[in-house]
Amino acid sequence: MRALTHLVAVAASFLVLTVARGHAETVTVTDVTGRKVEVETPVERVILGEGRQIYFVAALDRDAPFGRIVGWRDDLPKADPESYEAYRSLYPQVADLPTFGGMKDGTFDVEQAVSLDPDVILMNVDAKTATEEAGYIETLEKVGIPLVYVDFREKPMVNTEPSMRLIGKLFGKEQVAEDFIAFRQKSIAAVTDVLEREKPERPLVFMERAGGYSDDCCMSFGDENFGKMVEIAGGINMAKDIIPGTFGTVNPEQIIASNPDQVIVTGGNWEGYVPGGNWVGVGYGADEAEAHRKLEALTKRPAFTGIKAVENGKVHAIWHQFYNNPYQFVAIQEMAKWLHPDLFEDLDPDATFRELHARFLPIEYKSGYFVSLSEPE
Repeated sequence: MRALTHLVAVAASFLVLTVARGHAETVTVTDVTGRKVEVETPVERVILGEGRQIYFVAALDRDAPFGRIVGWRDDLPKADPESYEAYRSLYPQVADLPTFGGMKDGTFDVEQAVSLDPDVILMNVDAKTATEEAGYIETLEKVGIPLVYVDFREKPMVNTEPSMRLIGKLFGKEQVAEDFIAFRQKSIAAVTDVLEREKPERPLVFMERAGGYSDDCCMSFGDENFGKMVEIAGGINMAKDIIPGTFGTVNPEQIIASNPDQVIVTGGNWEGYVPGGNWVGVGYGADEAEAHRKLEALTKRPAFTGIKAVENGKVHAIWHQFYNNPYQFVAIQEMAKWLHPDLFEDLDPDATFRELHARFLPIEYKSGYFVSLSEPE
């Protein structure tokens, strides 16, 4: 009798699965590289090529952000431990998710990925070269596992909206994706419309990537990512004509010679990568007084000797992970307030981020993403 009961249960489970998948359809989607990929949608089993992709998964699948995730890269606990803990407290099962290494460093286990039987693998476009060189796409195609590329880092101001629409299609959350995009566009227009009308003088801005993460100085951004966000927010990106791509390095002498009006440093809690480092630990629920102290310490470096930004207290820190998720519009609003405080006195980026959480994300909003030496500790 127990055996018969077990067989009935297995048959029932199979029937439920079959019925559920009966609503699926095979569609051809175009990823951000222009590849045409056939995927059976809505996908039910997903591997995230990076743990920080939960930023967009949660925004599109608020009620069950981990409901379809069967594996992910192991970066989130180290790159953004506070956000990881916030999600883990709500969804304890995330601690048991199978984890992967990265494509770029050659530690992605394709056999493990195949064993998880995903409907799709979402991979960041910056891993494309490594993925192709390893022959992973062909290997996965042979077993019927599609891989699609999204991008919130290399050219986020170009690819964020197409990426959100793509994932919305895969998840069967097209309307949520459109709602998010409309909110994003409205939030950016709150800055660009004012700048277009007022046409203020634009300050020269040095955007430092991960200041204090290492002793080297100074990583920055070319005409994309935070570099492009500076321009949208009403500044001039100092490294725009120095760095040919999205990411690169600026010599300390170039900073002193350029004498920027303002400096913005990206930071985060990188204790898991650089214990006790000089990085500025802004982020989800961060200790803002401590972040303020560490930001001020960074201004003592030789690269900032005598520049206007330091002398006038126009040095700021902003959450590094804005460079790798679809929430960049919050960063644009905050930078606009720093660069043009009189024009954007009534703009409230914290309220924008709080609304984003209330409308799209399952976790509670906590401040701590920005600090500035122009404001008291």
